[in-house]
Amino acid sequence: MAKETSESEIIFTNSNRVAPLALIALRGSEPLAEKINSYLVEWSNNAGYKYDNFIIGNECPRFSSGDGKGILKSTVRGDDIYLIVDVGNYSCTYNMFGMDNAMSPDDHFQDLKRIIQAVSGKAHRINVIMPILYGGRQHRRNYRESLDCAVALQELEAMGVSNIITFDAHDPRVCNAIPLMGFDNVIPTYQVLKAMFNNIKDLSINKDNFMVVSPDEGALNRNMYYASVLEVEMGMFYKRRDYSQVVNGRNPIVAHEYLGNSVEGKDVFVADDIISSGESMLDIAVELKKRKARRIITYATYPLFTNGLEKFDQAHKDGMIDYVFGTNLTYRTPELLSREWFCDVDVSKYIAYLIMALNHDVSTGKVIDPHKKISILLEKHKNIR
Repeated sequence: MAKETSESEIIFTNSNRVAPLALIALRGSEPLAEKINSYLVEWSNNAGYKYDNFIIGNECPRFSSGDGKGILKSTVRGDDIYLIVDVGNYSCTYNMFGMDNAMSPDDHFQDLKRIIQAVSGKAHRINVIMPILYGGRQHRRNYRESLDCAVALQELEAMGVSNIITFDAHDPRVCNAIPLMGFDNVIPTYQVLKAMFNNIKDLSINKDNFMVVSPDEGALNRNMYYASVLEVEMGMFYKRRDYSQVVNGRNPIVAHEYLGNSVEGKDVFVADDIISSGESMLDIAVELKKRKARRIITYATYPLFTNGLEKFDQAHKDGMIDYVFGTNLTYRTPELLSREWFCDVDVSKYIAYLIMALNHDVSTGKVIDPHKKISILLEKHKNIR
């Protein structure tokens, strides 16, 4: 059996850091930042740096009128700063005119800019880790529309940000808006497969028992990758829409049409970037069950569930969906984490690897490309079975 790449081959023990490392966790991203910090402290101590904590305290208080400001609680002069922001965390609130308001992506993005202003140009370098890309779903112009994501990226570039790290961008081509700035779009494939093997012990990965299905044409590339590394067949759905009308800014879906080989008797894995309302994923599960699929295993990098969990509870009870995997890259409600059908995918160690690579000014290729680690994981899984 092949030997798994040891962490010591990825953690960098040399002394050629770009600058002293500092993490700034904006409001709502603290749980993820704490996990990242614990890995960085451990690895840095092993390398002889002897740090107890990399996190710099910050605050974005608001006046009663709603105006805000960014405050740093420690000096960051000369530091290589990594700002972590979760623009999708709607659990954060602020008081305005005596009313509690949930923070929107706009509010989180404004706080990010406030903290960058508070740095006042004193840092050696500013890097932004923004797992959910702000405005990422408004990535192109079809009518007389704004281009929120592109403009936001250009704002950050103008403010002196050197690198942006995001995960599973809705359309990674938005990086064309900032061709001279570092932009890494990372897909946590290895972490998802590892979590899947840990949670589903009887999973059999072969062409007779397992298949990957793309939920739509937009998710085709990520599902093609899963199918390729797992060496299984792949099918896809495409959304037939009614282009004669617009509902909530979009043409409504008339039907989900399937293209591909039979899924009968097979476990089916469906990967997407976001579960928002979840209606499309539920519709696809019903269609797969009509075609006699065995178990439906779904994954979304961002499990938002904006319409609640009741329909997924019912789908699980009815045997339509067996598992839903989602990462800790954004806020998940305590109710979601308590569901037996939901499996959490921890990506904090992956982010820590990326930070260490950037901070030591070495290639992130080994960290971003997980193909070798996936091959070892599959071999290990086959031997266990």
